[in-house]
Amino acid sequence: MPKLQGKVALVTGGSSGIGLATAKRFVEEGAFVYITGRRQTELDKAVSLIGRSVATVRGDVSNLADLDRLYARIASEKGKIDVLFAGAGIVDPQPLAEMTEERFDKLFAINTRALAFTVKKALPLLNDGGAIIVITSIAENKGIPGFTAYSATKAAVRSFVRSWTAELKDRRIRVNAISPGPIDTPIFEQQAPTKEGADQARAQFAAAVPFGRLGRPEEIASTALFLASDEASFIAGVDLPVDGGLTAV
Repeated sequence: MPKLQGKVALVTGGSSGIGLATAKRFVEEGAFVYITGRRQTELDKAVSLIGRSVATVRGDVSNLADLDRLYARIASEKGKIDVLFAGAGIVDPQPLAEMTEERFDKLFAINTRALAFTVKKALPLLNDGGAIIVITSIAENKGIPGFTAYSATKAAVRSFVRSWTAELKDRRIRVNAISPGPIDTPIFEQQAPTKEGADQARAQFAAAVPFGRLGRPEEIASTALFLASDEASFIAGVDLPVDGGLTAV
């Protein structure tokens, strides 16, 4: 039997990369999935790729009115959420000496504040016994030059997982994090001004991984499926590295 048969899932940041791979895998395992993102064109592409049991809601998770509109639609159409995969986030490397207030605040607004309110506003719809999965990063544990603010946002998210596990225990809601290593997604293009620069960054990160390669979005999606399913029924409060051994050796 499919592992998420009859479940309703929400995937934020679901129009590309890890979020898209996760939404696709959830549908393949029997879930009806809502995905949200800022770009309608990318959302339309995601629907074409997934093909069934999927709906999109365009919005910005850092805008609380957009979150309210998202949850109002889910409430009217399905009336529940069984799995929340909060994957929306940005990477914006900033050396400390070049850090600006605007870029610092934007990272925390999207990666930390928006995630907190995404989860808070989901609670009335989230079924007791449901699953919340968030994305942290190996940057929370490793000192990576230029990642001062980004690393701090992800360390805060790790702290959320501990607090929410304690707060939601009476509802048996399992809160867990996935801590990806370098994953081959369009984020590399977003950080580099040229294709050559993106390829160089990919090569540098791959060389640091004991497996000698980047991870694939589908590998994160498989981990998310496990944490969302009943197979992880006694797992809560963890931050699971999926990094090819990068933080272990």
